[in-house]
Amino acid sequence: MRRFLICVAVAVTASVTSASQGPNTAAPGLLVSTADLAASLKDPGLVILHVTDRPSVYEEAHIPGARMLRYADFAIDGPDKLGSELPPAAQAKQVFEAVGVSSTSRVVIYGASPVAAARAFFTLDAMGHPRVALLDGGLRAWRAENRPTESGAGQAPPKGSFTPALKVARVASAQQIQEQMKSGGISLVDVRPDPEFLGTDGGMSMHAPGHIEGAAQLPWDTLVGSDGRFLPRDQLQAKLAAAHVVSGKPVVAYCMVGMRASVVYFVSRYLGYDARLYDGSIVDWTQKKLPVKTGRP
Repeated sequence: MRRFLICVAVAVTASVTSASQGPNTAAPGLLVSTADLAASLKDPGLVILHVTDRPSVYEEAHIPGARMLRYADFAIDGPDKLGSELPPAAQAKQVFEAVGVSSTSRVVIYGASPVAAARAFFTLDAMGHPRVALLDGGLRAWRAENRPTESGAGQAPPKGSFTPALKVARVASAQQIQEQMKSGGISLVDVRPDPEFLGTDGGMSMHAPGHIEGAAQLPWDTLVGSDGRFLPRDQLQAKLAAAHVVSGKPVVAYCMVGMRASVVYFVSRYLGYDARLYDGSIVDWTQKKLPVKTGRP
């Protein structure tokens, strides 16, 4: 499905002494270790979300107390028929309250891969939830350490009380990218692999082949190790620096429709940058008949 295809990232960073050091507003609490989560399982304010569209995956094994969150419930087909779009606030409220999320909850998210989990993080973050984080390594890391799991559908959680308030600054638009690229006011990051970034894939009949001119390439999967955990902070910082993310500029991430870009959005937020995600990404850009560039910058 096209929601799994293309993403670009733009980040705004806080002022720091040295661009190579990254921003001075790092948010390490956004990434939770398996040990920290295990120590918090009995916290009554904790809500663990297992993101998947396949109930059988959740029922086979999940972290004790985790609630299943369907990807398709919070990443919808928008009015322009773009996949993986932010839902309206009223729909976000309904979806997250149904899995027990309240505005005061501490929410920890994981999935089979960091992509779907990061998209859930972006959704709650953009909707103004103040305490949302990802589980580093997800269920794979949890099980590799022989930590306990549960099976079966589980009991329906008590309904939460969540009041979403969209943070408009977290979501970039094509018009904003056009305006800010002219002034050099953003760091624009394309998170797709070579065939998509260079345009050698032909656009897969989904969009114009190539990338937005001025975007730097940072494939999302280079931020994650072979064990499924994110790279150490200093290595993540180096990856963003190599993609021309600098202090004092917002980071905007994009892909095909905005799914994979959520990983770069998350890493940018984790490192303390003012991150933004271009929801709709290159498909939206193409629908607006805006120019793209093929080959290397």
